[in-house]
Amino acid sequence: MDKLEMRHTLLAAKARKKLSWDDIGSAIGMSPVWTASACYGMNSANHEVAHTLCDVLGVDADVAEALMAFPTKAWDEAIPQDPLIYRLYEVVGVYGETLKDVIQEKFGDGIMSAIDFSMEVDKIEDPKGDRVLLTLNGKFLPYKSW
Repeated sequence: MDKLEMRHTLLAAKARKKLSWDDIGSAIGMSPVWTASACYGMNSANHEVAHTLCDVLGVDADVAEALMAFPTKAWDEAIPQDPLIYRLYEVVGVYGETLKDVIQEKFGDGIMSAIDFSMEVDKIEDPKGDRVLLTLNGKFLPYKSW
């Protein structure tokens, strides 16, 4: 089974069981964002997590093998059409250079790791309309000279 077939199998099982990413992440001891990313094929799971996830969703063990396989982290380079994904793309387009400048001013010449990284999505209730709080937490990796 490849990552694409795994993704379809897991998302269908999630829908069939009517579970949220919070439910599944809690059941397997992982964050909901990481759990969703693994199910979408962008992260690999260790043996225990992969098999526990398959048990929670009631899918065959061959799905666990696909979950444990190392992913190729690639995406379509076209401008996204989904409104939510497009807005995130827009945020990086509008604020990307600003964020780079501010981060490098505070830390020096380097990047934020997406390997030593965590992400959370929180809902902030507000009478003027609920707010989305995205927390991206990555280790700073300075460029080195040699």
